[in-house]
Amino acid sequence: MPLVPGTEPFSREGSATGILLCHGFTGSPASLRPWAEHLADRGHTVSLPLLPGHGTRWQDLQRTGWQDWYASVDRELRLLRDRCTEVFVAGLSMGGALALRLAARHGDAVAGVVVVNPATTFPRVKGWALPALRHVVPSTRGITDDIARGGVAEGGYDRVPLHAANAMRQFTRLLRGDLPQVTQPLLVLHSRVDHVVPPSDSAVVLGAVSSTDVTEVVLEDSYHVATLDHDAERIHQETDAFIDRLTTREGRT
Repeated sequence: MPLVPGTEPFSREGSATGILLCHGFTGSPASLRPWAEHLADRGHTVSLPLLPGHGTRWQDLQRTGWQDWYASVDRELRLLRDRCTEVFVAGLSMGGALALRLAARHGDAVAGVVVVNPATTFPRVKGWALPALRHVVPSTRGITDDIARGGVAEGGYDRVPLHAANAMRQFTRLLRGDLPQVTQPLLVLHSRVDHVVPPSDSAVVLGAVSSTDVTEVVLEDSYHVATLDHDAERIHQETDAFIDRLTTREGRT
């Protein structure tokens, strides 16, 4: 299937500092494109891949699982490590969960982690029914475009395939077991009002990781897709400060 215009992956070569950006479940690189371009304009090497099953039609996502999504970003991280001296991982929603698992699994190969409204739980009632319901009902209504700012879209699906949703549920359960293995410097940005992922998911991250260098930022004027919302510039600024501080510190050691 051809890609929906605007959902294409993004990459640009730059300095020896690499940044891997991960988009969310049923979303696309469009949700992170301004963030990626900002980081690339600052001279960094940036990779923003399109996760398997995304960017075309929701039926394609139905045939994928968390192993496919994670393998995609794991491969991108290894490619960045081959040509950069340090690599940061970042993500929105499920992309934040993927970034956290990368940090847990790759240890010192990841210099720092930035997550925006990371998804670490799944609604209990909906999750309880999914294993059986997914064999009867193929999809439900979409969860994209939770954005306070008008006239903005993240290039996501208008339906959620239930097989993939069940895979997402499995992944969040797996991730919570990985969080204590996250030791890298961590920047967590979360919206005060989020209609997709509750702010308590960020509290799960903050309470479970083993990182000692942790910064929490509350975004007051955005909903779930904060990277395209009123706080997008704040996210850019906080990410710049985080990366600059850590790269400067590394340069002194």
